[in-house]
Amino acid sequence: MSFTLSVRQGPARLAQRLPELSKTAFRPAVRNFHSAKSSPRVGASFFTSRITAQTARNAFSKQGARSYQQQFGTAAAPNRTRQLLVGGAIFGGTLVAINMVFNRETREDGGMPLYEREYLNNTFLHTGLGIGIIGLTARQMINTGFVYRIMVTNPWVVGLGGLALSFGTMIGTRSISPDNYVPKYALWTAFNATQAALIAPMLSMVHPALLGRAGLYTVAMMGAISIVGATAKQEKYLYIGGPLLAGAALVMASGFAPMLLPATAVRTLAFTENIWLYGGLAVFGGFTLYDVQKILHHARLAERGMMRKDAVNESISLELDFLNIFIRMVQILAMQNNRK
Repeated sequence: MSFTLSVRQGPARLAQRLPELSKTAFRPAVRNFHSAKSSPRVGASFFTSRITAQTARNAFSKQGARSYQQQFGTAAAPNRTRQLLVGGAIFGGTLVAINMVFNRETREDGGMPLYEREYLNNTFLHTGLGIGIIGLTARQMINTGFVYRIMVTNPWVVGLGGLALSFGTMIGTRSISPDNYVPKYALWTAFNATQAALIAPMLSMVHPALLGRAGLYTVAMMGAISIVGATAKQEKYLYIGGPLLAGAALVMASGFAPMLLPATAVRTLAFTENIWLYGGLAVFGGFTLYDVQKILHHARLAERGMMRKDAVNESISLELDFLNIFIRMVQILAMQNNRK
């Protein structure tokens, strides 16, 4: 009885009185054990005391486990809330900043016509579907061990072959008329599969939480830029296509720098890495702005009967913008984690 009452007083007091309790509980147990033959009732009290002690220990352990689980659950909820708040703040801040810098002159017609809105929404729908296909295909490649087989083979052959398949399927998709649904969507799916094969090795080496953060930041950045491109003055940013191509060539050259420069050129390699990461973010963010305005321009041409509507072809450009921004977001976040 004294042992049971001590458990109710709390673990701190129990720890202080543990030597005293052990002595007081052990002596009656020994005395009752020796007198078990002469007095069966005392033997029954001995087993009862053991059961009572075991029940108290079980209750104490269950209470501690329950309190730990409650603390863990309450700690996980603020983390998810904080991630949502951070994502919303990034989206809103990016939108406000880009609007202040690039969108001082809005559309003269007062809004987006219905045919432009439908064509843009259809393009974004195909873009999201393509990104989903890429993500699911990459995950399946990782689970089946296909990524491991890619990494153990010759990386040059795999890389060059993947780029050749990517360009081939992209050109084939663009060249097929939108009326031929089956071959067009088949080649478009093959194009997404090649993109999944190219990024799957990187995804297999990064923690899923970091991938989620990079995806959230990419969606926030592209969403804010897309809103600016849709609400800006008509054809305002179509002229930046040429400078963006030059910037993309510079970013690509900086990506090949580690293969050409010696390892002793530390400062040069660090400079080229910054061009690849942050310069690439700026370039493909500009491509997102250019592509959105190009989609709206094509919608106006299609409304006049000067070209056919093809949301699949339009979505390919936005998918490439998303992948290039996402890859750089992953690398930047991974570098920040390593510094910590």
